Amino acid sequence: MKTLKRFGALVAATAMLAGTVGTAHAEAKILKFAHDNKLDPFENPAQACTAVFANIVEADTNGAIKVEVYPSNQLGSAAEHVQMVRDGLIQATLTSTGAIASYYPRIDVLNLPFAFDSNAATYDVYDGPFGVALAKDIEATLGDVEVLGFPDTGGFFAVTNSQHPIKNLADFKGVRIRTMSLPSHQKIMQALGAEAYPMAWGEVYAGLQTGVIDGQMNPVPTVTFAKFNEVQKYLTLTNHLFSPYTFMLSKAFWDDLTPDQQRIVRYAAQSCVVASRGVSRVIEASDRGLKGLMGKMEIDALTPEEREQFKEVTQPVMEKHVQETLGDKGVELLNLFKAEVQKANEKQYLTE
Repeated sequence: MKTLKRFGALVAATAMLAGTVGTAHAEAKILKFAHDNKLDPFENPAQACTAVFANIVEADTNGAIKVEVYPSNQLGSAAEHVQMVRDGLIQATLTSTGAIASYYPRIDVLNLPFAFDSNAATYDVYDGPFGVALAKDIEATLGDVEVLGFPDTGGFFAVTNSQHPIKNLADFKGVRIRTMSLPSHQKIMQALGAEAYPMAWGEVYAGLQTGVIDGQMNPVPTVTFAKFNEVQKYLTLTNHLFSPYTFMLSKAFWDDLTPDQQRIVRYAAQSCVVASRGVSRVIEASDRGLKGLMGKMEIDALTPEEREQFKEVTQPVMEKHVQETLGDKGVELLNLFKAEVQKANEKQYLTE
């Protein structure tokens, strides 16, 4: 009888333990991850980054963290995603420079035009001392986020328009170009002689279609997947800006992770950045990049002399903007950015 009682107690204890384990598994930490692009990892770097991040986090934590992805602004605009991360409504987002600017104005230092000579140089800058300093400053300013990296948004910016080919400064005159709400983007276009017209991303296609705006600036893959070639005739490979995402995570969520989970999340974020860069380069070389636009648009590239001329009229304007609006800390960040960019550009030309 005592044996039966002991067996019964053992069965009961085992059932309770199984229930506890099942409950713990069911109560996995949920990481809600929102961004503003589609759910195809082969179409855009945002989802490539997110998909790789989610896969590593869920696999390496054995399901202790579950990543829920909300693409295409399902939960709100890109700027609203930033506030949602801060409020703990979602745990992560990839935010553009335009979306984060109202929370962190010093992001504008990234918009020094015609700074980089190659994609490889951008990797060195954002993975190096400047990237570390920028992440720390964002974290200190916002106070409630952890910055895990700076993924690729699709490469260098190009300019499209419906009026005529743009090959020199005179060609910009009178052309109304859509920009983000960033003052720096507007000043750059104005310095080139264009009319800057801030407009929300969701309104750009219709604005181009109806003639409210004549053109816009974005990486070439964005031109392709947004189908701007349907409403634009001319594309100029200006390569004037490189504008990465900022990978932001809720600090409250981060602090609630175990040290091992933090290690996994940081590694997954680093892998996400690498994935965004790889997919961006593949898209650029595929039918979803420049190759896919050939024959659909008239495409021009700047000569080194034209690029230098554009640089000479825009960089001083941008530097003055930083000095006047972003204070000593902004100037300090800009100086570090310029120094690291110069090193990275020079490195690309070194031979053994």
